[in-house]
Amino acid sequence: MCGRYASARKKHELLEEFQIEQDGEPDKELGADYNVAPTKNVYAVLSRVPHEAERAVRQLRILKWGLVPAWAKDPSIGSRLINARAETLAEKPSYRRAFAKRRCLLPADGYFEWMPVEPERTNPDGESEGRSGRGHKQGKKKQPYFIHPADGGVLAMAGLYEFWKDPSRADDDPLQWLVSCTVITTDAEDHLGRIHDRMPMMIERDRWAEWLDPKLTDTERASELLVPAESGRLTAYAVSTDVNNVRNNGPDLIKPLPEAGEPALF
Repeated sequence: MCGRYASARKKHELLEEFQIEQDGEPDKELGADYNVAPTKNVYAVLSRVPHEAERAVRQLRILKWGLVPAWAKDPSIGSRLINARAETLAEKPSYRRAFAKRRCLLPADGYFEWMPVEPERTNPDGESEGRSGRGHKQGKKKQPYFIHPADGGVLAMAGLYEFWKDPSRADDDPLQWLVSCTVITTDAEDHLGRIHDRMPMMIERDRWAEWLDPKLTDTERASELLVPAESGRLTAYAVSTDVNNVRNNGPDLIKPLPEAGEPALF
């Protein structure tokens, strides 16, 4: 799954990087967030046909992370729909309509995953056996890792977005509509799989336009655009457990641990 990520690029950088034609939130800008968690507001790139326009326009919008389907009775369901498995997008009632019409990109600098580790133990002679002592059961401690593009570029995570109308609000209430999103996940590539068996689905630059195209409603064709990242595209290293607490934030959360040395390419 993907339950935390970092998104620290400034708005003007994203507008340029994704060749945005329309800033959907011209009066709003999200600050750098090194610990993006579910239910937070996040940047999303999407294409929609404006009122009375003839074609779709690529926009940068601010959405809430945690998809709320149009049929939901209340928005609380969003906290359980932060990830959508690529294998079942066209089948699940929560995602299939959005998969056919409302696909987006969620910009990130990288994401976090936690790998279970074994606690230190000693042998009868008092010598440390480290985390790989034979016969020792896996401990409950988990080590967070920061996983990001090896070239330092933006990670364009595949996502879906949806509109939910709040029946308790008046038609002229600007908060009547909630726009939310989810991150699409896939099986982790072999080496990353040692950290966690799932990872966000990346969309490479040459597929951005087709993935975002609202005229593409053929889910079989859309599925063909979901190609897992090639081996070597991402790098991972251990980071501080400070990221475990959603109240912690700042660039220190994505710094490698001193003992981690150079990042390992996977």
